[in-house]
Amino acid sequence: MTQALILIDLQNDFCPGGALAVADGDATIAVANRLAEAFHRRGELVVATQDWHPANHGSFASVSGEAVNTLGELSGLPQIWWPDHAIQHSQGADFHPTLNRSLIDKVFHKGEQPDIDSYSAFFDNGHRRQTGLDAWLRQQGVTRLVMMGLATDYCVKFSVLDALHLGYEVEVVAEGCRGVNLQPQDSAQAFAEMAASGALIRQ
Repeated sequence: MTQALILIDLQNDFCPGGALAVADGDATIAVANRLAEAFHRRGELVVATQDWHPANHGSFASVSGEAVNTLGELSGLPQIWWPDHAIQHSQGADFHPTLNRSLIDKVFHKGEQPDIDSYSAFFDNGHRRQTGLDAWLRQQGVTRLVMMGLATDYCVKFSVLDALHLGYEVEVVAEGCRGVNLQPQDSAQAFAEMAASGALIRQ
């Protein structure tokens, strides 16, 4: 069975000091490096994703004119209005400086279309466009994914659910995930939802 490690959005803006900082987000980096080294040593693939927004992205509170972290609608879909984050080519969009990039075989960008958000590594939130990740993994013969990253309750959860829907076997490394937790229970609920959908949650 060919497997790949998927590192989701291990970017500066989601770590302490970033525009959309996740509490303890930088604690995921050591986990990512350890797993990536093990995959690399076995000749298995390591993939990383980056949120990669244009400066006028419709999910930004500054663009919508609404308050940060409130709920609205974008392109007919529910949308949380986020602080400006992960703007293309910015320091915030860059990978965390301690992430070992030399172990990454391929990088996929998401969230590039200004009119719709893209939490998942595979699709935008409306499943209207694909990122290219699924097609590339299939070309490599990958059938099993080990997934981790930021943030548990958004980009990790939706990436995992899409991967399961696409037919991949999925393991989620819980110690390599941290959540936004707009509500205190959001990450716990996300893990429960991923498990109920068929993902193996490894602590």
